[in-house]
Amino acid sequence: MTPVPMPERLALIPARGGSKRIPHKNIRDFCGKPILAYSVAAAFESGLFTEVMVSTDDERIAQLAREHGALVPFLRSPENANDYAGLMDVLREVLSGYAEQGRSFQQVCLLLPTAPLVTPARLREAHQMLEREDFDTVFPTVRFGYPIQRALQRGGDGRVHMIQPEHYASRSQDLPPASHDAGQFYWLRPERCLAAGRLFTDNSGAIEIPETEAQDIDTETDWALAELKYRLRHGG
Repeated sequence: MTPVPMPERLALIPARGGSKRIPHKNIRDFCGKPILAYSVAAAFESGLFTEVMVSTDDERIAQLAREHGALVPFLRSPENANDYAGLMDVLREVLSGYAEQGRSFQQVCLLLPTAPLVTPARLREAHQMLEREDFDTVFPTVRFGYPIQRALQRGGDGRVHMIQPEHYASRSQDLPPASHDAGQFYWLRPERCLAAGRLFTDNSGAIEIPETEAQDIDTETDWALAELKYRLRHGG
């Protein structure tokens, strides 16, 4: 029998050089190696991709990506390297760049460069859901640790009030749980997301992961928490 070829799947790691809150965030050392290297390794170890590439405007990041096996077939444009460019902008530019080379991909995984807790197993789990359920997008979510219906907000005068005061007397166990985007990766069917103009469509699915497997990294405190979670999982 002739083996069935793998569908064209791209791991797209967007790693621009101009991080403001944590300078050089995408190549900073994280528990012994550059944080970008974890996403590259997870992509390769998943065995799912025909190509693993990094989209960047920074030559240092490009060189580091290549050292860890990823491709950088072209640099990102200045227009998509500023603080206002979103993931959809990067996706369009990358797919356009590949189209100029005569290449296209049936599936893409936008894998963030600061996701050191991501695992090949979670990439495979989400991909299986994408194929099984025919979703446009699948990504990991984390359940909020407390009911969001009882969230508080502080006003300009310092007084605190409930955002949903109708739940003042509601018991936590009676309220439906809610989740948030884990900020790690997005498996997607590019033609559908490009047509919708967004990553999260009305036909998106999610896998739920525990808080110990995810950490948004925007501050030094976030960074320290991510390293703590990593060491707890890996015995460091």
